[in-house]
Amino acid sequence: MVPWSAVADVYVINTCAVTETAEKKSRNLMRRAHKANPDALVIVTGCYAELKKEKLYDIEGVSRVFAAAEKPRLVDETLAMLNVIPSASHTSVETLPAFSSGERTRSFLKVQDGCNNFCAYCTVPYARGRSRNIPICELVKQAEQIAAKGIREVVLTGVNTGDFGRTTGESFLDLLKALNAVEGIDRYRISSIEPNLITEEIVDWIASGTKFQRHFHIPLQSGSDTLLKKVGRRYDTALFASRIDYTRQVMERPGEPKVFFGIDVIVGLPGETEELFLETYHFLKDRIKPAFLHVFPYSKRPGTRAAVMPDQVQDSVKTERVARLEALSDDLHAAFVAANQGLPERVLWESSVKDGMMSGYTGNYIRVEKPYDPTLVNQLEDIIL
Repeated sequence: MVPWSAVADVYVINTCAVTETAEKKSRNLMRRAHKANPDALVIVTGCYAELKKEKLYDIEGVSRVFAAAEKPRLVDETLAMLNVIPSASHTSVETLPAFSSGERTRSFLKVQDGCNNFCAYCTVPYARGRSRNIPICELVKQAEQIAAKGIREVVLTGVNTGDFGRTTGESFLDLLKALNAVEGIDRYRISSIEPNLITEEIVDWIASGTKFQRHFHIPLQSGSDTLLKKVGRRYDTALFASRIDYTRQVMERPGEPKVFFGIDVIVGLPGETEELFLETYHFLKDRIKPAFLHVFPYSKRPGTRAAVMPDQVQDSVKTERVARLEALSDDLHAAFVAANQGLPERVLWESSVKDGMMSGYTGNYIRVEKPYDPTLVNQLEDIIL
């Protein structure tokens, strides 16, 4: 691998199609790669490749486009194009290694892909296919490989992570229990889970003394029941609030750290009036009070039901509402950090250094710093926040 500043023989571009901006960035990367080395292979895969495969071949320099079902052949076919191997093999998508790591303290383990929900605004079921998963036994093996690298923390990822088990008939809780038993991994986080899939059984088990942290990333999308129903979400605000309340009730014991809730929100869904936006704003500010908001402006995606709905919201209005929610997020995060002051936590120190300082995250995802000490890299340390 080489940095963008160097010339490569092959550029593999894994695209996103969740928004129009993501597609534009993907196209720009393809053109940038071709400009960097006109003789290089430019290989394109990912969601954009699945949705608009033939169109991508119109971009100058694109050598090969691999749709979702073809992705397992990407490496072998690319090597064959380079005459490195004689022919391509056909590997099953479900048996491909599904973990990666950049920071030596943390790895991302993909446990599930695809989605069956078909929300009105979303192309994911078309781009990534139906919900499917790797068997628990294979994921345990991958977690053991991660542990063998000395990595202490694993983040479980997926398109609809809590829907794990569609392929194999296993349950998400069974997966959590199996991973919890892997020696060498000290902490787990769940990257994203739908609110209707956070069961009391899962919360009770996590709270019983496991390696899973007080950290949940949950998509809300809208705090307006009118909009949730309109776009086909499988819950309402009452259910969402009840899952947050139950998790806090079980996991926020006196003298112990608070639960970090990161919430996804889409601003400017079709028909979102100022009144409906304020329902979202006040639901978050006054009722849920999460630690962080991940805010997206709605992007019209061709082929989805929302794209042809009336009352599309102007981009300028979306931009203004995004700014309001991002400001709220800053306030909420500051309040969360303040609420944890004086409480005991454990931080996993990372290897990066900036201005002589090292940083790491507590179990409930508060970033802390201290003067760099190489002996602490990849170590867990008890602290008082």
